[in-house]
Amino acid sequence: TVLHDTISDRPQPLPARYFDTKTTEPISFFLSGLEELLAWQPNSNDEFNVSAVPLAKRQPPLHSRRPRTLVCHDMRGGYLEDRFIQGSATRNPYVFYHWRYIDIFVYFSHHTVTIPPVVWTNAAHRNGVPVLGTFITEWTDGEKLCEAFLAGGEEAYGAVAKQLARIAQHYRFDGWLVNIENTLSVSHGGPAHLSASPCPPLCLSQVHSAVPGGLVIWYDSVLKDGTLKWQNELNDENRMFFDACDGLFTNYNWKEEQLQRTQQLAGPRQNDIYVGVDVFARGDVIGGGFDTDKSLRLIRQYGLSAAIFAPGWVYEHLGKENFLQNENRFWGSLAEYLPTHSICTLPLTTSFSLGMGTSTFLDGKDEESGPWYDLSAQDIQPLYPELQGRLSTSCCLQDAWCGGSSLQLQGTIPPGEERVAVRLFSLQMPAPPKLFLTLLYKLEGPQPDDFTVALEVTTWDSGICLEGNPTSLPGEDPVPLCSLQCYELELQDCSLRDLSVIVSRQQPSLEETSFTCLLGEVRVLDMASMAASPAQVHNVLASQLWWQEGPEPEQLSLSLTLRWSFPPGR
Repeated sequence: TVLHDTISDRPQPLPARYFDTKTTEPISFFLSGLEELLAWQPNSNDEFNVSAVPLAKRQPPLHSRRPRTLVCHDMRGGYLEDRFIQGSATRNPYVFYHWRYIDIFVYFSHHTVTIPPVVWTNAAHRNGVPVLGTFITEWTDGEKLCEAFLAGGEEAYGAVAKQLARIAQHYRFDGWLVNIENTLSVSHGGPAHLSASPCPPLCLSQVHSAVPGGLVIWYDSVLKDGTLKWQNELNDENRMFFDACDGLFTNYNWKEEQLQRTQQLAGPRQNDIYVGVDVFARGDVIGGGFDTDKSLRLIRQYGLSAAIFAPGWVYEHLGKENFLQNENRFWGSLAEYLPTHSICTLPLTTSFSLGMGTSTFLDGKDEESGPWYDLSAQDIQPLYPELQGRLSTSCCLQDAWCGGSSLQLQGTIPPGEERVAVRLFSLQMPAPPKLFLTLLYKLEGPQPDDFTVALEVTTWDSGICLEGNPTSLPGEDPVPLCSLQCYELELQDCSLRDLSVIVSRQQPSLEETSFTCLLGEVRVLDMASMAASPAQVHNVLASQLWWQEGPEPEQLSLSLTLRWSFPPGR
């Protein structure tokens, strides 16, 4: 394609809702008030906000009969550096990466309609986690807003429900947390007719029909008579909302007897009760901060799901500098109460990048030094196993194969033992006839030649079906000490179970031996798919051109939008 353009430095009139006024970079946005919600229509300027990553399948599915974990992200009003859709040069940003341990991610703010920044939807979907936005009304303004659409009857609140469903469908996220935190007056939808109002079920049906697998979760605040009174449990005062939605997110100031009553009243839907846990421990709560496990322990005793609110406490309260270490400590303290999830589709390819870094790496080389932050570039994340005193799994920003980080395994092999197994992923899928696996790693420490590293795949049917004796290809400069192992595996009538890395001694020893290993990339591929030619993009278009002088004399720079088409799911 040849593009002919007359150079003009007049700035394009890009709308401030969709583009940063200083840089013209595309940004995520929210809607304020009822008028903006009802006036919303999709347009060509908001295409950057449409998620390009389909929700990955995983096992067990969301509606399985087991307690779930919802994470509600609330940080400093929202739409911080994460609003920049194509990333930013942010040093020490907040990231979330323990996706294997959670079921639902909610992006929360106090704007009327919180549309999740698309970078979060992309990262969560890549890891199999659905994302909800927030519809909130609160205080006096919220009361007026509710009066405006409830007083109009079914047609008025039907229009609100339809718009919420259309927004989720258009931007390809998965539903809504509905939070009505204001009194509903008698004359405008309160005691006179709120209990008979079809508003919650209407919202539910609209979202379910527009969004496959869509969810509507109700926050425990307003009662059936319109009173604003947090219950901290499921009871007859708020049950009508629970019955009309996919789940209830309770307030945070509960006690054990309320969990017991909630379990009994919820009956077979006890997993649809998300008991609120405020990590900031505001109010009269069981535990927050590094005592959050106390709350989770009680919640799980009654078979209920948990809603972990503001886990960004780790970042906001403890600071940015040691965030990754503190984050691993926080989620590690909760791990025994968080059922994990299995990957159930191939290909599985990851370089373990967090979607941020202090440098950008490509093929093991530091291509560009400097901080960056782009959650859309976050890879599929593994389990982060910890064995007290024997093994720690963490992110390494100083060295990587591709992106901004590698996975660092540090541990010891006990006296008399020959190896340590580190489980990276739980798998649950039929094995294809032929698998191709690669492992790219680097051993560090004073005596790296004392160890060997290998992949191990186990199946549900026949135990270990692959271990050791792979082809080992040493890396060439400028990637010293980097090893690539390739495996070709033929399987028959079995299902994949676990993917682990095995660190072994070269020689038996009666002494404890410490090791450090960086994992740069792991791939598990169906060999039948490797023969397929890569998909071609087409219909490339350029628009919104803006020429500027600089940055050097006699230079021009160009800002523009590129659009192209590609096959679904790619």
